[in-house]
Order: sequence, then C-alpha cells, then structure tokens
Amino acid sequence: MEVSSPVVAHLAALLARLFSGLGIAIGQNAAIMIALIVFFVILSIIVSAASYLLGWVERKFIGRAQARHGPTYVGRFGFLQNLADLVKLLAKEFIVPDRADRPLFQMVLPVVVAIEILVLVFIPMAPGFIGISTPIGMFAVFVLLSFSPLLLFLAGWTSGNKFGSISAQRSVVMMVSYEIPMFIVIASVAAVSGGFGFLSVVGSQAHLWNVVRMPIGFAVFFVALLAELERGPFDLREADSELISGWLTDVNAPYYALALLLDYTRMFLGALLISVMFLGGWLGLPLIPPIVTLLVKVALVSLFIMLVRVTVVRMRIDRVIRLGWVYLTPLAALSLLLTFIIFVR
Repeated sequence: MEVSSPVVAHLAALLARLFSGLGIAIGQNAAIMIALIVFFVILSIIVSAASYLLGWVERKFIGRAQARHGPTYVGRFGFLQNLADLVKLLAKEFIVPDRADRPLFQMVLPVVVAIEILVLVFIPMAPGFIGISTPIGMFAVFVLLSFSPLLLFLAGWTSGNKFGSISAQRSVVMMVSYEIPMFIVIASVAAVSGGFGFLSVVGSQAHLWNVVRMPIGFAVFFVALLAELERGPFDLREADSELISGWLTDVNAPYYALALLLDYTRMFLGALLISVMFLGGWLGLPLIPPIVTLLVKVALVSLFIMLVRVTVVRMRIDRVIRLGWVYLTPLAALSLLLTFIIFVR
C-alpha cells in the first residue's frame, strides 16, 4: 500500500522536524504512522461537525415537511438544540442491561463508528486530501463496510432483548441482500474507470459523469446504499409497531448519542461515496476550491436522502428482500453488461 498523500507527507515531514527539534529521532515509517493518526483525528473532527450539521438540517427539514417548525428554542433557528440534547444524553447514567453480554455490548458500537471514520482515510476529498492512496481504494472501502452487518447483529444480540435480536437479524438479512447489487455496480464503475482507485474514478469523469454513463447503475447503487445505511424506507430496525426501537431498545443514553453519531456519519459517508463515484467528485467550476465543490455535492445528496425519508413510507421486510433480489440484482447485472458493451474496449 502506497501512502502518497501530500497531506500525510507534509504532516510526516512536519512531525519529523518537530521531534528532531525536541532531540527525538524518529524514522520515516514512524513519522508516516503518526501522521496517519493525526489525519484520522482531523477526519474525526470533520465527520463530527458534518454529523452535527446534518442532524440539525434533518430535524428542520422533517419539521417543515410535517407543517411544524422543528427545533427552535436553543440557539438561533434552534442550531444549538442538538448540542443541548448531546449534553443531556451524556450526563445520564451509563446502564448496561442485566441480560446483556457486557464486554461486547459496550465495545460493538464504538468499533462500528471507528470503522466508518477509518473508511474515510481511503476516500479523497480533494486531489491531495487523502490519507491512503491505493489502487484498490474502492474495494478496500466496501470490504470494510461489509463488516457492518455482523457488528450490528452483535449490537442487537448482545443486548439480551428479543426485540433487539430480531431487529438485528432483519438488518443483517437486508444488508446482505443489497450488498450483491452494490458490488456489481462497483465493478461497473471500476470497468469504466480502469481500476478501483478513487483518484482514477474521479479522473475518468473529467468529461462525463458516471451518473450519465450508467443511469441504471446509479439508481441501483443509490437504492442499495439507502438499505445499507438503514435510511427510510429501509429503516426496518425501528419498525415502531413491531420492534419498538429495534437493537436500540435497551441502550442507555450515552450509547444512544453514539448511535445517532453513527447514523449521520454513515449518511455523510454514503453521500460522499455517491458524489465521488457518480457525480464527478471535486470536479466542477475552475474558480471554486475542489473540496468546496465536493461538499456542495455531498450536501445536495444528503438533502435528497432526507427527502426520500420524508416522502416514502417504510416497506415491509418481505418486500424489501424481494426488491433487492428480484429487481435490483438483475438491473445491476444489466448495467454491468451495458457498461462493457458501450464503454469498455
């Protein structure tokens, strides 16, 4: 794996000079590892800020859609309401259910959050703003994301609550069903781009975005991504009339705050993947900074995800599975076939 990011290289050089000034000699590999950790911390700050903003926007957006104001009391336009809610949740007692598997129950959700942020190390937000540049970056990202179903199953099963266990099983079945068409579409994108590297994916869209080249693949990927993110209409873990709050039924308040962070982190990650793989990434008007162009696309995709949640009712589990296997998988295969016929020489 080649670490060729200018950001990481500059951080490594700066850290080497800093340690040298303190009389501590560190090797190049150690400097790169420390630089990657610093880059991970920077990404964590970006993700936390994006999650906070997305949470506030979604509450206001859903409020307007339901003919109400949304949060209004704390801060101007209710912007500090999420901060007040976070303080309230973190101030409450950390309680673990008696029937829960205590070590696993406490460990699973922080591990999932860490994996979601780690995935961002492989995704460029600008030509030089990437932690690890590798020709298999897209493949590495989706391999890491494929661990989510297992970890979310553990989150529900270790709680010792039957509703949480049933919800976790439903989530796993749904996610596995939708990963097949998603990986087929990824193969289509890699075929058009000439590889699985994100830089080559963005570079191949300099003249024509992938959403125009493969509209069927884009539609399949977007629907499959909604299922992977467990966003409406695929939010089966919280089927209120059946499973209460799913695997979150018995969680304590601090744990629930972490679950909310996970939800919006995943939405930010999903919108970022769609923007990079299908909407040209940071490519746009020459006078606009690349990272601003990408973040605008991420914001628009996030708003569309929220719009789908507001306007589409929750689907039954049997219809969700049928949609994935009977419709999306053949459409993904059709998109792959058309991509090879039209674009691959």
